[in-house]
Amino acid sequence: MQKESIVKHIKSHGGYARMSELKAAPFSTRDIARLVRDGTLEKIKPGLYRLAAMNVSSEEYMEMVVICRAYPKAVMCLASALAFYDLTTFNPQEVFVALPHNHRVPRIDHPPLRVFYFHDRFYGWGISIIKKKYGLIRVYEPEKSICDAFRYRSKVGEDLALEALRRYFSNGKPDIGKLIDYAQRCQTKTVMTPYLRALTV
Repeated sequence: MQKESIVKHIKSHGGYARMSELKAAPFSTRDIARLVRDGTLEKIKPGLYRLAAMNVSSEEYMEMVVICRAYPKAVMCLASALAFYDLTTFNPQEVFVALPHNHRVPRIDHPPLRVFYFHDRFYGWGISIIKKKYGLIRVYEPEKSICDAFRYRSKVGEDLALEALRRYFSNGKPDIGKLIDYAQRCQTKTVMTPYLRALTV
């Protein structure tokens, strides 16, 4: 049965599949559309599908996995990255993602996104790739996320940046050298220096 074959194929690919991959399998677009209508598949964005039966409602960080699958250039940043590392008590209702400044606008209905377009000198470094059950998450490192919060403090609030910096120092062993280096690269060293001095005396 075609439905069973499609479901088996998608399961073997971690519960996700792109239309191009399904057509190459080969499965018909008519059958794919039918499975979307009957609720077997969920359309995440044009050309990307997920098995609706996947038990992912309780999977931590699933929204981040979905976004990273849908948009290979997306990197979790700012409030979402800080929450990922437990560096903020703020619980964002949107997922904060960074994309290259010349990237197209994402087309995805859920989860809701707040997109920040980073210039090349800020975008492509300080990225960690974290493996989760259903896929990979690309997220900026704690030090990069803190510096980015200071860089975008007029948009996300200075309180977010200051809380993240304080929690970074209180949660474990801070890598001060790395933090200062990243502040230099993010062009936030001047604004961060007084707070760093206060926390290291």
